[in-house]
Amino acid sequence: MGRVERNNESIYGGITMNKLRNHIDNLFKDVPINEKTESIKQEIIQNLEEKVLYLMEHGKTEEDAMNKAIVEFGDVEDLKKELGVYNVHHDTIGLKKAKNNFYFSICGSILLISLFVFINLYYTPSTVWFIYPTFGILWWPLSMFFVWSRKK
Repeated sequence: MGRVERNNESIYGGITMNKLRNHIDNLFKDVPINEKTESIKQEIIQNLEEKVLYLMEHGKTEEDAMNKAIVEFGDVEDLKKELGVYNVHHDTIGLKKAKNNFYFSICGSILLISLFVFINLYYTPSTVWFIYPTFGILWWPLSMFFVWSRKK
């Protein structure tokens, strides 16, 4: 299949690869534009286009091939670190989310344990069984605490 350039889009036999370019541009939106990043972006786009063509030659539809190539490419966080781009805002948001998840898990666990205590005392006051599900429920905030502490 021959490659033709038209309106800044790569076309292989009538197949538009603009979706790949948009995806890579979106992944690199917080990376400063310079010659190094542009050459890396072009190399990634070329590799993805080749992967799409390979998948299409082996029976995938255009959309399936593009989606599979994008999924297999993965994330560019390691590449951004290599380029020296460190997104402090993203890390701060992740820390806040982890902290919020930890607090939510504490509140949710308190509510669930309270429900079990109420059910236990209301329906079977002579048998103390609420302690067993309490042990299981306490793993939730414990795991969220470790996630939060790892992000700190």
